[in-house]
Amino acid sequence: MAFILWIIAVILVIAGIVTLIRGGLIAGIVLIIIGLIVGPGGYSIFH
Repeated sequence: MAFILWIIAVILVIAGIVTLIRGGLIAGIVLIIIGLIVGPGGYSIFH
């Protein structure tokens, strides 16, 4: 389960960075924050 959450978090953070580069400031920041919340290494909502 932790591995799946890690992969989802990585995808969300990468999508957030790409969105920031394309000019979507708010959406990019939101995606990065959600990625950090879901990730098992940081604050996880599933703990």
